[in-house]
Amino acid sequence: MPVALLPDRALVRVTGPDATALLQGVLTCNVETLQASEARLGALLTPQGKVLFDFLVSRLADGFRFDVRAESAAGLAKRLTLYKLRAQVTIAADPTVAVAAAWDGAAPGAAEGVADSRHGDLGARLYAEEGAFSADAAEADYHARRIALGVPEGGRDYAFGDAFPHEALMDQFGGVDFKKGCYVGQEVVSRMQHRGTARTRILAAAYPEGIPEPGTEVTAGGKVLGTTGSAAGGRGLALIRLDRLGDALAAGETPLAGGYPVRLERPGYASFAMPEAAGAAG
Repeated sequence: MPVALLPDRALVRVTGPDATALLQGVLTCNVETLQASEARLGALLTPQGKVLFDFLVSRLADGFRFDVRAESAAGLAKRLTLYKLRAQVTIAADPTVAVAAAWDGAAPGAAEGVADSRHGDLGARLYAEEGAFSADAAEADYHARRIALGVPEGGRDYAFGDAFPHEALMDQFGGVDFKKGCYVGQEVVSRMQHRGTARTRILAAAYPEGIPEPGTEVTAGGKVLGTTGSAAGGRGLALIRLDRLGDALAAGETPLAGGYPVRLERPGYASFAMPEAAGAAG
């Protein structure tokens, strides 16, 4: 079973008797239905509905644990504190615990493992004190697997503060609960869901001839379709305007990124509508 330490991730703990009520009212995901064995995708949004922080949240005996991009941990703790008001909760980053990912097997006995609910083939997230277990895979191996599965990550595949949850595919992973009631930014996200107005999506990208740098514009026929995200092994992710891609495919134009041709596909798990080339089967 490969185990990869993820030094780019860190933990924030939210504990106390009011932790569930506080988080249920500000996060996109449902923490009331969160199972003890899972790490669930979620986000904290701006009032305008854009993703400020994305994370995997899991249960603790006295609250919740946020697995977040390391450079965002302090900012997430600060932002949650703004919503605390008189709630009986303690919010703090936890630098004592390391984050790892394991796949194709059971978690090491020295670590606490919870299933990564975004995709079954991502395996488990592991949390343990530094040095509690040995890694036999590299961080790059984990990200190559994530990319091959078409699973995006904030800060790598889309910019924080600039993307809606639908654009980041959070609706495809259960990272947004459309039935639980109000949370910060909920009105905008709910409107996009019910009106079907998400024109931009992260797509899987195949690079048969060369891999562009992250953030490279994807173009076709002189028009910008979007930008590339992370990539590994000839595969990648890209944030793309679907209507513009549809126009390009209908015109027989090949999308390019940094001069390299790119084939854009809907990830296998996704259910949103995808434009096709003229003459393709519906």
